[in-house]
Amino acid sequence: MSEAVATDLSKRGKVVRLDDLADAPRGPVNTAAFAGDAARELNDWLASVDAESRVRWSLAHLPGPFALSSSFGAQAAVSLHLVAQQDPSIPVILIDTGYLFPETYEFIETLRKQLSLNIQTFSGRQTVAEFEAQHGKLWEQGRDGLDQYLEIRKVEPMRRALQTLGTNTWFAGLRRSQAESRAKLNPLEVRDGRFKVHPIFDWSDRDVYLYLKAHGLPYHPLWDQGYVSIGDWHSTKALHEVETAEELRFAGLKRECGIHGLEG
Repeated sequence: MSEAVATDLSKRGKVVRLDDLADAPRGPVNTAAFAGDAARELNDWLASVDAESRVRWSLAHLPGPFALSSSFGAQAAVSLHLVAQQDPSIPVILIDTGYLFPETYEFIETLRKQLSLNIQTFSGRQTVAEFEAQHGKLWEQGRDGLDQYLEIRKVEPMRRALQTLGTNTWFAGLRRSQAESRAKLNPLEVRDGRFKVHPIFDWSDRDVYLYLKAHGLPYHPLWDQGYVSIGDWHSTKALHEVETAEELRFAGLKRECGIHGLEG
C-alpha cells in the first residue's frame, strides 16, 4: 500500500495496514459457521482494516483452493495486483464470452505479463458461430433474451470454472460505489456454499486511482475513449454515447450480468 493511498484511507478512519495478523480473528473453518453475530463481528473487523490485510487474512484463515475472478475491465488491475502480490499462483478466472473487445485481449496479455498471472479461461460450450446459429443475437431480444444470453455465455461458464477449480474461497473486485445493486456488499459473504471475499468493497474511485498510480498499474486501453464500464463489445457504450450511467451496459436493461449472484 502506497503512502498516498494509506493517508487517504486513514482520513476516513480506517486502520491502514496490519503487518502482523497474529491477533486477527481466526476465520470460520466452514461456511456453516459463518452466520449471525459471528458473521457480523468478522465483517466489522474486516471493514476496519485495509484491503491488503483483508486478502492476507483470507488466505491465512479461509479454506482453499482459492480463485480470483476478473472481467479485465477498466480498473481490474487493482484486485489482480492485490491478490497476485500475495500469491501469483492463485487462478484468475476469465470468462471469455467470445465477444470481448480486441483491446480487452491486449489488456489481459499486458497484465498477465506484468503481474505473472495464472489466468484460467472458461467459455460457453458453443462457439460464437454455433451459438448465434441456434439462438441468434440474444442481446438484441429484450430483457428475456439478454438474461438468456448472460446465463449461457457468462453465468454457466463461471459456475463451471468454480467447480472445475474446486474453489472454496472466491475473491472478486466488486465495490459498493459501483451500483445500487452493490450498495450492501460486505467484505466477506457466502455465495453458493463457498466464501466470497470483496477486498475493495468500500473503495471509492479516488482510492482506485491512487492505488493504480502508486503501483504503476494501467487502466484498460479503452478508458481514455470514455469506456468506464467495459464488457462485451455489443453491450458496452462510452460515456459520450449515453445520457445516463445506467445505459453504459446492456442498453440500460440491467446492471448486473449474474455472475456474482446480484440482481440489478
